[in-house]
Amino acid sequence: MISTNRLAMVGGAVLLALAATTQAAGDPQAGRDKAATCMGCHGVPSYMNAYPTYHVPRLGGQHAQYLEAALKAYRDGARKHSTMQAQAASLSDQDIADIAAYFAAYER
Repeated sequence: MISTNRLAMVGGAVLLALAATTQAAGDPQAGRDKAATCMGCHGVPSYMNAYPTYHVPRLGGQHAQYLEAALKAYRDGARKHSTMQAQAASLSDQDIADIAAYFAAYER
């Protein structure tokens, strides 16, 4: 039999977990403003970087979880690209979640 105190602790833990999940969800509307700089490269169809020459990927419609992981890796230095590291350096986890939600919902 579960004691009342134990049940209250488990219920509290579940509520905290749900709140953390809700809080971490990105807001596409907030992400729209935060992604304005990103659109300069990632929103241009068939954009190619001048040097070194490579195709800049379009991000519209990409999975939010992938975008979040990539931006956090750039921010934390685990993924190497000087421009992307500089862009991601000042982003909070919520900024990243918002930007990822925006691009996930953005029509290609």
